[in-house]
Amino acid sequence: MKLRKFKKIYVLGAGAVGCFFGGMLARSNKDTTLIARPERANAISADGLEMQCQKFQEIVSINVSHDLSALTDADLVLLCVKSPDTENTMKQVSSIIPKEAVILSLQNGVANVEIASSITNNPVYPAVVYVACGMHGQRVLKHHGRGELLVGSINAISPHELESLREICTLFESADVPCKVAPNILRDMWLKFLVNCSYNGISGIGQIAYGDMVRMPEIVQLIEGITKEFLAVASRKGIQISLAEATHANELIAKTMATQISSTAQDLKRYKKTEIDYLNGYIVELGKHFGIETPFNSSIYTMVKMLEFKHH
Repeated sequence: MKLRKFKKIYVLGAGAVGCFFGGMLARSNKDTTLIARPERANAISADGLEMQCQKFQEIVSINVSHDLSALTDADLVLLCVKSPDTENTMKQVSSIIPKEAVILSLQNGVANVEIASSITNNPVYPAVVYVACGMHGQRVLKHHGRGELLVGSINAISPHELESLREICTLFESADVPCKVAPNILRDMWLKFLVNCSYNGISGIGQIAYGDMVRMPEIVQLIEGITKEFLAVASRKGIQISLAEATHANELIAKTMATQISSTAQDLKRYKKTEIDYLNGYIVELGKHFGIETPFNSSIYTMVKMLEFKHH
């Protein structure tokens, strides 16, 4: 299995997603470094990354730094910072990352690749991430389910890009992470985005797991309302997703990630700023632009903003 290009891998943003995929790569002896905040970097550096996964429980030894200048020899950068931090982070690292390095965005929402690409000349590819996990303290990662990636390009894929994307897949597959090149990644990104809009905010407001949410008929109705608005907006953006496909995607998440509490819920619990502006807030914004009413998404957005406001 030839991994010509991607020898030095950096994970920029060591939250749950960054620690899961970084940990999986490090566990399979890939040269992987987490770029984390000092307190997390110190904890993982001292005692390792404890991965409590469905298939294994291990303390994984992984390189970790809180210094962005470590990125000077990067071949592949996994961009895992929160959506509101994308612009600022990219401005900080664009002159540090080597110009031939590839950036892979493993972030929520559908705007991050464009934001990053407007700041750097490096190739930036989106990854659609399906994993349920959370951090407990500074160094323990708890995995609740799944863990696969779809990668692609938001523009037409050139032969050279296809080779890079296939190499990324080979890298992850060799680390026991299912990874495929998606021919129409934008559509896959919007399907994942739908699930984020359906679950993240409600889970955050109620501090409730996905499986519990769908046991309440009132919440199921709320998700249906969010979904219909979402599909109307997506259609105007040129993304065609049928109601049946949307319903299936939403139902699948509740089954495969039943015990997961959303990243929005985790942020609110820790009094941190959420990504809601890039989730339901983005649908509300696009709705205004297209003249589409979005009362369901607007309600979720407003309530999460209220909870944020309370603690800031």
